[in-house]
Amino acid sequence: MHETSVILSSTITCPICRFKATETMPSDACQYFYECKGCGAILRPKVGDCCVFCSYGTVPCPPIQAQSGRGRCC
Repeated sequence: MHETSVILSSTITCPICRFKATETMPSDACQYFYECKGCGAILRPKVGDCCVFCSYGTVPCPPIQAQSGRGRCC
């Protein structure tokens, strides 16, 4: 049986100022809002994404990772 490990760290890139910050994602929930540490903009998920990590992060959120990237998590 193959067990997939879930990555809890993702680097968010602000679409406005391009500031990058590495954050720890919640392991059991989606994060709908994120305040950019560069410009202070409040980021929200893009249409069709469940959270800011899926929209702007280098790694999708843990619930999506656990589903192997299929479907919606929330």
